Amino acid sequence: MNKNINQQLLDNISLILKKSLTADATLKNLREKKQAGFEAVFTKDAGFNSSANTFQPYVEEVADDFMLWQKNKDQTLLITLVKKIEQLFTVLGNFEQSYS
Repeated sequence: MNKNINQQLLDNISLILKKSLTADATLKNLREKKQAGFEAVFTKDAGFNSSANTFQPYVEEVADDFMLWQKNKDQTLLITLVKKIEQLFTVLGNFEQSYS
C-alpha cells in the first residue's frame, strides 16, 4: 500500500510542479502589467509554512514534506501533505481557468 501511496503522491507533485511553472510565468506577465499585486498565493491559515507571491516555494515545501514522509511514514504528515496537494491543485486549477 505504501508503494501505491508513494507513487500517487509523486505523480501529483510532478503534475503540480508542471502546472506551477506555467502559472508562475503567467504571474510574471501579469505583474509586468501591474495586474497581480498580491503578496502571497495562500493565506497564513492555509497550512503552509511558505509565504510567497509565486507557486514555486509552495511546491518546494510539498516536495520537502514528501521526502520527510518517505523517511518516517508518519500518518499525520501524510494527511498534512495531502491537504497541501489538494489546495495547490484547487488554486492552480482556478488560476488556469481564469488566465488561460
